[in-house]
Amino acid sequence: MTSNRRAWLTGSAAAALGVAIAPGIRLIEVAQARASGEAASTKVRWGLLIDTSKCDSGCDACVKACSDENGLQVGTGAAIEDRQRPQWIRKVMLTEVKTGRQASAPMMCQHCAEPPCVDVCPTGASFKRADGIVLVDRHACIGCRYCMMACPYKARSFVHEPVTNQRAQVPRGQGCVESCTLCVHRVDRGEHPACVETCAAAGRGAILFGDLNDANSEIARRVRELATQQLRADLGLDPGVRYQGL
Repeated sequence: MTSNRRAWLTGSAAAALGVAIAPGIRLIEVAQARASGEAASTKVRWGLLIDTSKCDSGCDACVKACSDENGLQVGTGAAIEDRQRPQWIRKVMLTEVKTGRQASAPMMCQHCAEPPCVDVCPTGASFKRADGIVLVDRHACIGCRYCMMACPYKARSFVHEPVTNQRAQVPRGQGCVESCTLCVHRVDRGEHPACVETCAAAGRGAILFGDLNDANSEIARRVRELATQQLRADLGLDPGVRYQGL
């Protein structure tokens, strides 16, 4: 094949992929955005440390920040029931069985090292990046919801209605499953997830983001030196989200 013909075919393929997959979002633009950044590396494992002693039960700043950043309420119809609305973070009360002591904490995808959602997905739509972030490929998701049943944290949502006016960097689609992405579009730009920044701006600083593999990072130091827990550690999933003060 000549170089001219190869270039023509490449351009034709790119043009074919340029069809709109949602208002304002095109496959070729998504592919180019991925190609422009550095590849995820196994040297890094992104995670969160949540200090429940700083998390107030009446505060939902992280929930609102997640919704605003990812456009979760944009374009959703008023007719849909609240319990069916996509929610990537929810506030829960955790109770210590023996003492009854309770703590408020945000619950989201735990970005497990051994994610059961990935294991049960029949199409490979659920996958884990090299840096530990668990994501869903909307183009491969068939909406079977096996991953929702497999997740012990109930961290995934199903999109029941058509989605309009989406955020350009957060493609979503009706009939797909979705969950917290750790604001991967921000992480790949060297920024922190929206929930982390908002919690800090609210003066609470209950959520810490960083590289669990970097021994010199603040999150790794705290996990190493303080008493932290993984939710349902008995399942052996090795979540990337750790909790302090439980």
